[in-house]
Amino acid sequence: MITIIAGTNRPDANSRKVAHSLLRFYENAGKQAQILDLADLPQEIFLPESYGEKPAGFQPFADSVLASSGLHVVTPEYNGGFPGILKYFIDMLPFPESFEDRPVAFTGVAAGMFGALRPVEQLQQIFAYRNAHIYPSRVFIMKVNDVLNDAGELDDAEIAGRLKEQSEGFAAFVAQLNKK
Repeated sequence: MITIIAGTNRPDANSRKVAHSLLRFYENAGKQAQILDLADLPQEIFLPESYGEKPAGFQPFADSVLASSGLHVVTPEYNGGFPGILKYFIDMLPFPESFEDRPVAFTGVAAGMFGALRPVEQLQQIFAYRNAHIYPSRVFIMKVNDVLNDAGELDDAEIAGRLKEQSEGFAAFVAQLNKK
């Protein structure tokens, strides 16, 4: 199962819309995939005592990551970086097993010209530090508001093609690594 992480808890986030597009690409290719949406994190995870003992409501999120054959992170760009909620989520996951030897792909989403290049590179450093297998083909979606239609679906054939190619390639990468 490939777990797509919608990397923000912002309401009506474009990264969530892109995550749903990726889910369709995986499903259309016959791959099992699911979305893990950070907007659904339990509120008690934000209490200071969560650093010591994770609340029971967080366990399904940790289980989704631990049970995944690969993670596909969709991150927006906020002020030149990735959202704090995504970093906090990473920090709350079990160490080291959450990312150790786990395949990870990245898609960046931004309203600006760079398509979340900086946040993806920052995340690659974190996941590499945690010994994940980084899939080298990244997709950066710049001016995301121009490529989503009113229904929140991709309305740009080139970007849809790049996401389709990325999801198919990542699924093959995951399958190859999980054979070992």
